[in-house]
Amino acid sequence: MKKELRITADGSHTFYVEELDEQYHSMHGSIAEAEHIFINSGLLNKAKQKQAFKIFEVGMGTGLNVYLTAIAAAKNKLNLEMHSIEAYPVDVEEVHLLNYPQQLRASEELFYQIHKSKWEELISLNANLSLKKIKADLRDYSFEVLYDVVYYDAFAPEKQAEMWEKEIFKKIFRAMETDGILLTYCVKGVIRRLLAEVGFEIEKLPGPKNGKREMLRAIKS
Repeated sequence: MKKELRITADGSHTFYVEELDEQYHSMHGSIAEAEHIFINSGLLNKAKQKQAFKIFEVGMGTGLNVYLTAIAAAKNKLNLEMHSIEAYPVDVEEVHLLNYPQQLRASEELFYQIHKSKWEELISLNANLSLKKIKADLRDYSFEVLYDVVYYDAFAPEKQAEMWEKEIFKKIFRAMETDGILLTYCVKGVIRRLLAEVGFEIEKLPGPKNGKREMLRAIKS
């Protein structure tokens, strides 16, 4: 997919995909959105209950969520294992265009390691996070373990409808621990209803400051 580098409102980069007429992140701020939805409302929320747990990410994309998770895991002394699935990986050459290490004042080596590490192997990113990258289509993927947190970061339903179907959410529900939480930026009524139908309890939370008004957290109770 052809990508065009763009700067979002918080100064951090994203890619625009002409084929889908869509960008990887919110233009209100790539880092601001990811930190609010996946780290603060997901990772750190679960960390109040336990220090060691597993995360599954739908849509690794630029690796921003993995990067933020590694940083937060170290800062909060957590013991995490993260599996991230991506059908269309970003090229390493494209990764070097992104300014996340500069914006976050964090390790460039850590960010590049995310993308240079081998697929299908569990590797240690730092003392607090192990990562397994999975190159596959979620619709064909068979889960092997249960997860406590799911980052659901696929392209929007109107751009990638096949990633927001009931059977997908059924599969994810079965692959989650009791009290596991799923986070997504999408609060469309049809998506909330699908999640509720497969068994999730739905919470609409305030969205990131200066960004989308709401976000969604779904709980497997």
